[in-house]
Amino acid sequence: MEGKYRRRSSEPSDLLKRIREFTRALVEDLSNGRSPVISIHRFSNYCTNPNAICCCSYDLPKGREILTFQRESHVHRIDVLLRVLLIVQKLLQENKHGSKRDIYYMHPAVFSEQSVVDRAINEICILLQCSRHNLNVVSVGKGLVMGWLRFSESEKKFDCINRPSIAHPIPVHVEEVKGFTFNSKPADIVSVAQYILVVEKETVFERLANDQFCNKNRCIVITGRGYPDIPTRRFLRLLIDTLRLPTYCLVDCDPYGFDILATYRFGSMQMAYDAKLLRIPEMNWLGAFPSDSEKYNLPNQCLLPLTAEDKRKSEAILLRCYLQREVPKWRLELELMLQRGVKFEIEALSARVLSFLSAEYIPSKIQGGIYL
Repeated sequence: MEGKYRRRSSEPSDLLKRIREFTRALVEDLSNGRSPVISIHRFSNYCTNPNAICCCSYDLPKGREILTFQRESHVHRIDVLLRVLLIVQKLLQENKHGSKRDIYYMHPAVFSEQSVVDRAINEICILLQCSRHNLNVVSVGKGLVMGWLRFSESEKKFDCINRPSIAHPIPVHVEEVKGFTFNSKPADIVSVAQYILVVEKETVFERLANDQFCNKNRCIVITGRGYPDIPTRRFLRLLIDTLRLPTYCLVDCDPYGFDILATYRFGSMQMAYDAKLLRIPEMNWLGAFPSDSEKYNLPNQCLLPLTAEDKRKSEAILLRCYLQREVPKWRLELELMLQRGVKFEIEALSARVLSFLSAEYIPSKIQGGIYL
């Protein structure tokens, strides 16, 4: 159960073969009186030691964790891992899909909470050297999309172009997304958009929809409704790879908005093993910047003091190596937020004129190149 980590085939038949090999090795160890050892690579998409020489990589593991029956604290983790692996094996054999929540409710007394299942799924992905969707484990999609785009998912057709300001759910099975079929031949995803805009919150997405933003601007607008789920990030990655459009992100001017922005661009620590396939290095930060409060004369009642938790989160984010290495200007803005000690929501920009965000702020920043 050792070996060099590398991405391997993610075809169901190959994954099932690796599951059989894994379980066979466990059974052989037990049959021969040996305590099985499960070696799980550990990944990290950033380090937080400012004095260390940073060698973070999106491809290579940073050490490994050893699970063994000889440690009492590991016994339950291995039990959970094997139960979830058995469920995954059945999903692959029957060519069915299940959500993380579905898996949790198969053994709720054993799993105790959802995070236990989530960790096991991530560990299985690392052991089998694949992505989560390859296991036929899917998220309950929450992302939304609108704009100048036409595509299909399996038998469903999404024609956003005819009504570009109408919201559509982001497909869960992103691997099945393609263009419409013409004359029995598959076509490419179709778009006449000039850019992609990602907004943090559904309320801002709805504001843009109500203002007919996409009717007036040739673009695609996406929201993950907070921290983005995997389908939203995969769908965005697919659009960028296919359409080669510039991409901008609009988030609240607070530590959580900044963290959501960083999740899009650099990936999450929880799924660092898949960061290379999920991260969006092309992402530009459109706003909101700390300096926007003065530039656009936001009312004082829109500026909220940073809480102690906000400050702790900001200071922790500032330690991430990728900020200094890849986006030092982002880091300066986060430092400025801390220095000023205030935060504000995107909606504050429309405090005086409801349509300001869609009519002035976003178009002027994109056209003027005012982004980081």
